Amino acid sequence: MSHPPQRTILVTGATGYVGGRLAPVLAERGHSVRLLARRPERAAVPPGAEVLRGDVLSGEGLPEALAGVEVAYYLVHSMGRGGDGDFAERDRQGARTFARAAREAGVGRVVYLGGLPTAADDESQHLRSRQETAEILAAEGPPLAYARAAMVIGAGSASFEMLRHLVERLPVMITPRWLDTRSQPIAIDDVLDALVALGEREETVAEAQLGGAEVLSYRDMLRRFARVVGRRPPVVIRVPVLTPRLSSYWVALVTPVEASLVKPLVDGLRSEMVVRAAPPAGVNEHPMDFEAAVRAALADR
Repeated sequence: MSHPPQRTILVTGATGYVGGRLAPVLAERGHSVRLLARRPERAAVPPGAEVLRGDVLSGEGLPEALAGVEVAYYLVHSMGRGGDGDFAERDRQGARTFARAAREAGVGRVVYLGGLPTAADDESQHLRSRQETAEILAAEGPPLAYARAAMVIGAGSASFEMLRHLVERLPVMITPRWLDTRSQPIAIDDVLDALVALGEREETVAEAQLGGAEVLSYRDMLRRFARVVGRRPPVVIRVPVLTPRLSSYWVALVTPVEASLVKPLVDGLRSEMVVRAAPPAGVNEHPMDFEAAVRAALADR
């Protein structure tokens, strides 16, 4: 398979879930890969890559990290850490600082991963913050390729681990209306392939909506996951008054997902997230179905 010309690429969020998996894929494709991390000692550095210390909030290390970079992946988000409302301001500050530094450095393109479009009155702070981050990056930085995806299915993904432990640990679940909200979960490998394609294309794609092969409710996902692992699906009791905050409490009790992550994840489950505009040719053309994505994730544990 032919590869595009080698590029100098910066990956921020190198110690995060997506960034940590994207960097080795880019290196394997022959690109010159540079990682940015607040704690470089925690980054898994692929052969031939380098890691630099930096912080998108303060701007520390950004000029050095961005020097000579052609494509920069912005994979930083706070995900509710630090208290209600604080994370959104940190996301705004980080996006603004990074966008301005990337523009000053002459970066040709920024690639950002956010969520699929939701209703205009969506109440999820987490999803609103992701959209606001994209708007800041587009307004104040280099041309932006905005990848948009729903739940990511992959070993280590907070959403996937939450789903897995609900199936494996709870024989009975009391859930609110979000149980039947439609979503289009996507395998981590399909997300990575799409991010690589958006960075390598000659032209910048303004937006690419990414989804798996199926549209499912969370109830469907629980049943299908249970089938894959050979377990009986949880008995589900739906109640109309269980708030996302109360939901997050019992999810945090029965799963190993960090408590500060559970609330924004549960918040996001209230919003329908499905692909409404097909991505461009060559991007996410043949995604996995849900059960194939689950099997791949379990095999990767």
